[in-house]
Amino acid sequence: MEHIEELIQSRRSVRTFDGREIDEEDINKLSEFMEKIENPYEIPIEFKLLDAKKQGLTCPVVSGTNLYVGGKAQRVPHIEEAFGYSFEMLVLCAQSLGIGTVWIGGTMDRSSFERAMSLKDHEIMPCVSPLGYTANKMSVRESMMRKAIKADSRLPFEKLFYDCSFDVPLKEEKTGKLKEALEMVRLAPSAVNKQPWRVVVSESAAHFYLKRSKGFSGKSFDMQKIDLGIALCHFALTAKEKGLNISFLISDPKIVTENDVEYIASYQLKS
Repeated sequence: MEHIEELIQSRRSVRTFDGREIDEEDINKLSEFMEKIENPYEIPIEFKLLDAKKQGLTCPVVSGTNLYVGGKAQRVPHIEEAFGYSFEMLVLCAQSLGIGTVWIGGTMDRSSFERAMSLKDHEIMPCVSPLGYTANKMSVRESMMRKAIKADSRLPFEKLFYDCSFDVPLKEEKTGKLKEALEMVRLAPSAVNKQPWRVVVSESAAHFYLKRSKGFSGKSFDMQKIDLGIALCHFALTAKEKGLNISFLISDPKIVTENDVEYIASYQLKS
């Protein structure tokens, strides 16, 4: 994929589609891309295209398409972050092909989707997405949902990013070569737009944290850790496109945090 910033900035969640079938060439491109997706945790994610009409799948918030993509993986440590990273790669590829998507983790008949994905006891299927061409006009339901969660708004820069410690908000003019990568993190999608990522930036690293909201840690998977995977994906793709030499690591820098903040991972910056 190229022009990552443009893809991130132009994409929005789509729940209302125009009913057209996706071009076979674009489906083939998306399918080929799905086979090659990797994440920094090196956890394989299996993707599968699903036909709602043939497989009896229902999702009340989506209209105008029968095509979905689901993802599943073994239940192992860091699976949520890895899933978020890989699924967002797929979402951005779809955007590059003019295909609309929306992350769906709860507003669906989960049991039917899990059957269609042939989900095993040791596996989880956190999210799916419809695939289709965006309708010219949103449904009333979609418009109300977007308004309710303020889907088009984002927290200001200084609420998300910090300068070496959580005591000092990072000023945008001090971000230097990381400015674009951090801005793409700020624009990342998240469950009900909670934007749970926080990043502490030093001269040599960007440390990602989860600032948890209540009600998101389920029995099977943690939706807000999936959101952190999306943020990590945006940062890495943008940084690499800007020519930055970065490496992924999990090594807690022991920065003092509040009780509801949890260290997730870091990207080391190499000269």
